Amino acid sequence: MKQNVQVSNLNASDFKTEILSGLTVAIALVPEAIAFSFIAGVSPLVGLYAAVVMGFVTAVGGGRPGMISGATGAIAVVVMPLIADKGINYLFPAIILGGALQILVGALRLGKFIRLVPHPVMLGFVNGLAIVIFKAQFSQFMVDGEYLSGAPLYMMLGLVVLAMVVIQFFPKLTKVVPSPLMAILLVSGIAIGFGIDTPTVGDMASIEGGLPSLIFPDVPLNMETLMIILPFALKVAGVGLIESLLTLTLIDEITETRGSGNRESVAQGVANIISGFTGGMGGCAMIGQSMINIQSGARKRWSGIIAAVALMSFVLFLSSIIEQIPIAALVGVMFMVAIGTFEWSSFRILNKVPKTDVVVLITVSLVTVIEDLAVAVLIGIIMSALSFAWENAVRIRARKKTDEFGRKHYEIYGPLFFGSATNFFEKFDFKNDPKEVIIDFTESRVADLSGIEAINKINEKYEQYGKTVTFIHLSQDCIALLDKAKSHVEIDHDHDPHYSVVYDA
Repeated sequence: MKQNVQVSNLNASDFKTEILSGLTVAIALVPEAIAFSFIAGVSPLVGLYAAVVMGFVTAVGGGRPGMISGATGAIAVVVMPLIADKGINYLFPAIILGGALQILVGALRLGKFIRLVPHPVMLGFVNGLAIVIFKAQFSQFMVDGEYLSGAPLYMMLGLVVLAMVVIQFFPKLTKVVPSPLMAILLVSGIAIGFGIDTPTVGDMASIEGGLPSLIFPDVPLNMETLMIILPFALKVAGVGLIESLLTLTLIDEITETRGSGNRESVAQGVANIISGFTGGMGGCAMIGQSMINIQSGARKRWSGIIAAVALMSFVLFLSSIIEQIPIAALVGVMFMVAIGTFEWSSFRILNKVPKTDVVVLITVSLVTVIEDLAVAVLIGIIMSALSFAWENAVRIRARKKTDEFGRKHYEIYGPLFFGSATNFFEKFDFKNDPKEVIIDFTESRVADLSGIEAINKINEKYEQYGKTVTFIHLSQDCIALLDKAKSHVEIDHDHDPHYSVVYDA
């Protein structure tokens, strides 16, 4: 049953949880937005503004309460070549166009097709992304391009471990305050109180700034500009929706509720358009911050709204305080997110599921780490589809019998489609069959044009031998395709079934 989570009807305890979870997420968003801005080659404020806009718009109007959006590494990698080649002015129209494409996907109600992603692909996506999150934290141990060593390294490692211990065991004492927030406060208090020399948020970049202002892309409005930005806009739209909708599906499973992929697609598009017009780099759902939010107990829209507002407040009023937070505290939080995100149960099922599923799971995980999420998911879907087609291709069967009138009956079992058409054709003894043949599709269904063509070939083959073949229990859509193909196939309409399809909006 679909459960709609609203922003209203909150009791005091729930609202406190939403506030604290939102604050925790806002703090964790700061170094991520700065780091992704560096990857894209833009000012940290460009990433921070994107995080504010993406987070606020999707929290208010998205299809998944509790999910956090912001500037992401996936989008940063996509737009980096455009910025390097054409400059930042071309970034904003690309983000705006990408957002428009995402709205189109939602308006056409295509978001629901994310449910076609097989479970092994989902496991590979989750595991690969957990590894990416974990791996990304090692860059925080670098200062001026070199890894820390000696006492500074040991001190930072100690603070990271302390943050992880707090996150793990603090909930056993109380759940009044989310453990990630307590870890950040405790580690920051120790580092500041004892004057420990360790990298802080301020060492990455200053986050001080003003409100984002409305801008119009300073590029020529012509076909040449469109051709430049279109490939990047398509990637922004595709990568953003894949990551967002897979994250939505993951949170659905964790919370045992159901979000709307189409609504989320529209919200992502609107957020990217506004981000492009306010000087942001665009973005999508963030699995790391979303997991922090969900694990902190947030289930409503307020947490995402508060996170966006708090992040904007950091930029406007609290930059000097936020910049003192040790990077170690945030690294500890993200390490625990990665550990909690990874599906450790996938190791236990490796010898209990089909080998093809194991190959898909491992492949998607590796490609997510090595290449990117979108490529990994597409490869996983293709591998799963080919595996499914092969398995069903060999399942088509034909039970044969002869009735009291001397007619030969073929009762077909299994789907008839491009993969099984050849095997299907080989089931028939054209030369030795009697004058009348009946092919019964009660337990089968013709799935595509290859199946239709197989029926035509069988009809033609029997005609060559001067025999009559009748097809019964064909579905109406199959008959319609045969009619369109101008097939001269004899069909017994009295036995044809009628199907009804339940439409899922």
